[in-house]
Formats: sequence, structure tokens, C-alpha cells
Amino acid sequence: MKKILLTSIAIGLLAFHSNAQERNSNTNINTSKMNIQDEKHSFNEIKEVAKALEPYITAAKTGDGKLGRSAFFDHAHIVGSIGGTHYNMTADDFRGAVDQGGPSENVQSHIAWIDISGPAAAAKVEFIDWSGLRFTDFFVLYKNDGVWKISGKVYDSHSNN
Repeated sequence: MKKILLTSIAIGLLAFHSNAQERNSNTNINTSKMNIQDEKHSFNEIKEVAKALEPYITAAKTGDGKLGRSAFFDHAHIVGSIGGTHYNMTADDFRGAVDQGGPSENVQSHIAWIDISGPAAAAKVEFIDWSGLRFTDFFVLYKNDGVWKISGKVYDSHSNN
């Protein structure tokens, strides 16, 4: 009788363990699929933020202030320094500065990183030879009605190239 009881308990435990493993396996598969979807969404958002920075980056090369201005929200603010001189300007002021500076055909740029949290993002973009200077720009972006735009920029110019 004890043997039958012990055998029944052992079979029951094996069946329970097998079902638990199957449930865990299905959960892992579902979680894995969800992680892949999350990663694709995240990757697409990173591409969208990079796309939102394109008008600004292109304006560095072309000197087109209107194009660069289109990357910013109306309320955007820009703060930074060039050669130790502090600048504090609106996006419209920045447009005028880009127009005045003109094209920098040899400028090179690199998006160093993008970090996203919901509808907020931050990005670092580096420029070499923008009007003979090297710049590091930090951007804060926000996604409003499905569109990413720059809300603020802080920058520093480094030594001349």
C-alpha cells in the first residue's frame, strides 16, 4: 500500500513538474516575442529621433537657417559657448545665425547616442569643421502628435579644427 501511495505521489509530482515546465516554456516564448516587438519599436523610435535631427544636421552643411529652424519647437531654446563667449538664443535667433554663417561644405557630423524614454529623448551630435569649429551638441527632444522635434539644445565649441 505504501508503495502504491509513494508511486502515485511520484507520478503526480512528475506530471505537475512537467506542466509547470511547459507553462514556463510558453511564458518564455511569449516574453521572447514581446521583447523582439519591444526592440523593434525601440529601434524604430531611435530612427525617428535621428530623422528629426536631419534638418538640423543638413543645415550645418548648407547654411540654410530655415531648414535648421524646422527641427525645433517654437518654444525651443539654445544655450552654449563659442570660443568662451556665452550665447543664449531662441530657435529664431539660431536660424539667423545659421543663415549668417553660410554653408560649411566640409562639415562632418556624427550622432554619438540617442536615449529615449516614452515621448522624451536626448541626443548627442558631434560636428567637425562647422565654420572651422568643432561642436558637441546635446539635444532634448519631445514627441508631440507623433512628431519628434527639438525642445532645447546645449552646445560647446572646442578648439578650431
